[in-house]
Amino acid sequence: MSTVLVTGGAGFIGSAVVRQLLAEGASKVVNLDKLTYAANLASLPGAEKDPRYVLEKVDICDAAAVSAVFGKHKPDAVMHLAAESHVDRSIDGPSAFIHTNVIGTFNLLQAALGHWRALEGAAKDAFRFLHVSTDEVYGSLGPTGAFTESTRYDPHSPYSASKASSDHLARAWCDTYGLPVLVTNCSNNYGPYQFPEKLIPLMVLKAMRGEKLPVYGKGDNIRDWLYVEDHAAALRLVVKRGRPGETYNIGGRAEMQNIEVVRTICGLVDEMRPGNRPRAEQIEFVKDRPGHDQRYAIDASKIERELGWKPSLTFDKGIRQTVEWYLGREDWWRPILDGRYQGDRLGLKS
Repeated sequence: MSTVLVTGGAGFIGSAVVRQLLAEGASKVVNLDKLTYAANLASLPGAEKDPRYVLEKVDICDAAAVSAVFGKHKPDAVMHLAAESHVDRSIDGPSAFIHTNVIGTFNLLQAALGHWRALEGAAKDAFRFLHVSTDEVYGSLGPTGAFTESTRYDPHSPYSASKASSDHLARAWCDTYGLPVLVTNCSNNYGPYQFPEKLIPLMVLKAMRGEKLPVYGKGDNIRDWLYVEDHAAALRLVVKRGRPGETYNIGGRAEMQNIEVVRTICGLVDEMRPGNRPRAEQIEFVKDRPGHDQRYAIDASKIERELGWKPSLTFDKGIRQTVEWYLGREDWWRPILDGRYQGDRLGLKS
């Protein structure tokens, strides 16, 4: 792979993609990132010294700036991960989600279309635009079944509605204009470098610090967990071998209730940082999130069958590695907790 443009490359999933692309030997990796609160260049250790890496501090809502990046770097592929992604924040402030996830995606599609139309021969045939999305666009499952690529969309939060909108735009630019677009929908990611507003890093750090562990409702909401490095590997594979116009669901085949996840974290923190009492005693059930979907589960059969991808880590191994990482990387999370985010609950407006 030659020049790859990664949007949101300083974010959680995007930084994993950038790290892997550089390790894989990409000729050039352009990180287009606005550097919002959840972005962290410390998640790209050593990248700034790599001559193949370029940071473009650009807001995808700025159409002219986005077009200029395409003109300057002439990417062979686009991996679009830039997004506002926290459901609770979308409840408190939906406007940013509409602007970034919908208008921003539109701007990228338009810039990519103009760039692609100017290409010729093999370069035009090889160009790909990967739009990375979420399983939350599908809504909530009952006690059985799993989301497939043909599941009807049924988003319930401002976040999931904004991502559903961007998914439809991406597919429309493929169907209407012929832009070689691929779409992926993934389950809940976890792993190193995740901003600590999300469940797993938040619980690890609060457990370690002896703070209350807030669990929404009864804690019986079920999610399918996917280790971020496995997800990044899947995305690279989709860009290389996926069929334009197709959607690929990516999941970890690791369904767990939220309360099970929190208790597992408590046990691991107890083991690695013994305290005076079990961390599970810090669990506190709190008022549920408005519109909280009950269950997500991904059927990843298509990407497994067609592209040969499978997650490399079980949840047990992945969560142990993740807890170890956070406990050992205070240098990464301490500046966040001292500045941008103190672990407060969000999404109480309804």
